[in-house]
Amino acid sequence: MGSGSIRRSAGALFRGVLSASRAKAGTFTDVPTTFSASTASTDPTAPNASATTGNAGRAARHGFPLRTVAALASSGLLATPLLAGTAHADPKEPKAPKPPAKMSQIGGDRLGTPGVQVAQTPGAPKLPGPDILTARSWIVSDAESGKVLAAKNAHWQLAPASTLKMLFADTVLPKFPKDQKHTVKPADLAGMGAGSSLVGIRENLSYSVHDLWLGVFLRSGNDAVHTLSAMNGGTEATVTQMQRHAKELNARDTHVVTPDGYDAPGQVSSAYDLSLFARSGLQNPDFREYCSTASAQFPGDKGKDGKRASFGIQNTNRLLSGDYDIKPYPGIAGVKNGSTTNAGSTFTGVAQRGDRKLLVTVMNPEKKEHNEAYREAAKLLDWGFAAAGKVEPVGRLVGPRSEDDGSGAENAKDKGKNADRSTHAALDGAGAKSGAWTALGLTTGALALLGVVAFAVHRRWPLPELVRGRRPRK
Repeated sequence: MGSGSIRRSAGALFRGVLSASRAKAGTFTDVPTTFSASTASTDPTAPNASATTGNAGRAARHGFPLRTVAALASSGLLATPLLAGTAHADPKEPKAPKPPAKMSQIGGDRLGTPGVQVAQTPGAPKLPGPDILTARSWIVSDAESGKVLAAKNAHWQLAPASTLKMLFADTVLPKFPKDQKHTVKPADLAGMGAGSSLVGIRENLSYSVHDLWLGVFLRSGNDAVHTLSAMNGGTEATVTQMQRHAKELNARDTHVVTPDGYDAPGQVSSAYDLSLFARSGLQNPDFREYCSTASAQFPGDKGKDGKRASFGIQNTNRLLSGDYDIKPYPGIAGVKNGSTTNAGSTFTGVAQRGDRKLLVTVMNPEKKEHNEAYREAAKLLDWGFAAAGKVEPVGRLVGPRSEDDGSGAENAKDKGKNADRSTHAALDGAGAKSGAWTALGLTTGALALLGVVAFAVHRRWPLPELVRGRRPRK
């Protein structure tokens, strides 16, 4: 394919044909892209065929002992909402799963309460109703202060799909310089799930780290994720690091099994945690660059003359790049979309209007219309910009464990002379993110010197100007 061309997606060409077939449990539908040997449907609304059997097969592929898989499959545990997201007991009469009666209360008691949480005040715009906002879980918050303006089942543990790549990026991105080159080995691409979304990486060809991250963010490429994981010591090591980082971010709803978000038994996150990942990642300028890039050129194969061709790739975040039935959202600046059979559609976005920067996360809309997750995210952003300053927050996005006790109140606790030491250690260890907590660190140190054990602070996580009229990358 010649340089400068846009690689058209198989999904876009055959959407009407493939949607008639039955979706295979666990296959990626993030992106209409180059298909592997799998012939699974790219239509996320297609029914889940034999959910228990499909999940058992995935469990086996992910290294679970066959005896354990058989036991789990026979007991039906692989089809529970915790492990399978959208599995139903009766595919003929599917019943929407209900959120747990009690969920995590990190960020505030109301965020652990099932149902819609909003504190309307006189003069505040009315939140769209359940006929408009059909997602099982959603949250809209101020990206800088962390105040949660409204939420629904914010801590419900659901399958995250490729929005989990935000945690992958926040964990791995700082480790390699952008200009570092890597020649892809066959082993680097091993272990990808059938039907994975791909950017088009080829074995025995060299790619820069910059190229690979464009592949992760724009095309949700599992081949790019696996290549970067191989550079990072392997998939298992990367998953361990991601889980450790999630814990440090106070993202306690998240359990990582795969670095790319591919459906796997036990892999869950929440709208709350995904917002934490986005908020943390956006402190990194490289993260902001990749997640806000609408299109770019990606290295292709070598021609007969030995020269490397390139092809165009477009960001699959439809609020950023648009689609035939949806326009780019004004002020959008990222971050990540996803879709799998078990997760349905998931999306986390950040947008700016004036000085206000809002984060929104939407997980698994019940309304299965094309681009529905983006439509509901846009509705929440519209409401959030209109309601900001006019509604009382129902909670907040907490900071890292090193700086935050994880409670709903805006306070943190430290003791005596260790307060200043622990605060500065946390700031030093945060790398590019250290600026986010400078004000908090100074306050902590000053109060510690006065012997204060607990204090209140209005946290802000400063973000630079997010929207500057971006143009496609050349």
